[in-house]
Amino acid sequence: MDYGHSDLDSDRRIPLALKILIAGGFGAGKSTLVGAVSEIRPLHTEEVLTHAGLHTDDLIGVEGKRTTTVAMDFGRITINEDLQVYLFGTPGQDRFWFLWDELAYGALGAVVLADTRRLADSFPSVDYFERHGIPFVVAVNCFDGARRYTSDAVRQALDLDHDVPVVLCDVRQRQSGKLVLIALVEHVAGYHGHPVPA
Repeated sequence: MDYGHSDLDSDRRIPLALKILIAGGFGAGKSTLVGAVSEIRPLHTEEVLTHAGLHTDDLIGVEGKRTTTVAMDFGRITINEDLQVYLFGTPGQDRFWFLWDELAYGALGAVVLADTRRLADSFPSVDYFERHGIPFVVAVNCFDGARRYTSDAVRQALDLDHDVPVVLCDVRQRQSGKLVLIALVEHVAGYHGHPVPA
C-alpha cells in the first residue's frame, strides 16, 4: 500500500513552539500576567479558596484573593508564522509543587514574579530554577500601595547571581508584561552564548 502527503499539508508549516514558565509565590500575579499578554483567552484552572485550605496554605498578607490556581494557567503569543510562545503559569502553593517537574519539562526559561510585601515567597521558585539549570528573570510586580525597591535591592535580598535580570513591572499592563518576556528571551540568549536578538 502506498502513502503520500495530502496537498493541504504541503503548504502548511508547523511553527516552532517556545515554552515559558511563569512562577512565583501565592498571589504574586501569575494568572494576571498570563491573561494580560496572551492573545487567546487564557486557560485558568482556578478554584475558590475555602476555609479548609487555611491550615494548608499560607494566605497571610494576600488580601482580597478569592481563588487559587490548582494546576496551571495557559496562554499563547504568536510572534510570526514560524514562532509561537506558550506560557504556563505554575501553581503558587506548596501542595501543588508536584506539578512543577511536568510543567518545567522542555521550558526555554522562566519568569519568577516577586511581591516585595512577601519577598520570601520567591525563594522556592528561585531555588527550583537554579537547581534545574533553567534560566530565569525576576519580575517585581509593583502592587498599588506597596513600598518600592530598586532592582539592586531585590537582587541582594534574594541573593541572586549578578547575571540574573531583575525588572520592575505591572502585570496588569500588557506592554509591561511583554517587556518582562523580552528580558527573559534576551537573558536566555546570553545564557546559551547566542547573540541577543534584535
